[in-house]
Amino acid sequence: FISDFLIFLYVCFKDVDLHSSSTGGAEMEPDGLVFIGKEEDIKKSQRITAKVDGREIVVFYHEGKFHALDSRCYRKIFACVISDIDGQACIVCPWHKFKITLETGEGLYEGINPLEPSPTPKWQSKGVKQRIHNLTIDNGNVYVSPPDLSVSFDSDYYAEKYKTGGELAIGK
Repeated sequence: FISDFLIFLYVCFKDVDLHSSSTGGAEMEPDGLVFIGKEEDIKKSQRITAKVDGREIVVFYHEGKFHALDSRCYRKIFACVISDIDGQACIVCPWHKFKITLETGEGLYEGINPLEPSPTPKWQSKGVKQRIHNLTIDNGNVYVSPPDLSVSFDSDYYAEKYKTGGELAIGK
């Protein structure tokens, strides 16, 4: 199990640059935005991880758009596989198989309505499970806004756990 997990981490992070500083985050700009990386570098690697206020996030570049969200699925494991689910780009947790939309952070599941005469599985929302981070692109630089923690999401539990040095923290 441990060797499978280490192989999984290598595959997820082998092309990813980690930006962090001694303060536990990437460079903070005067307007409160956090510099994540150069737009072209992220486009080439397709994803990059960073720490924002000590919180691990991942920025994906997928089909011409940037997306930023907590680096672990709302059930602990980092999700790095992107799939199209019902017309939406989603990360898919390789162990839990949770599907999380890149655009909104909603968890999706396929379910049926047993009251229908011929129930057909349809994709439905579990609600927003994953914290999405606001991105700004300026002069070829990608920035993330620090999270608004006045609203809580399921992924916050693991983001906080690994922020304080949990066993699977990036860079440990």
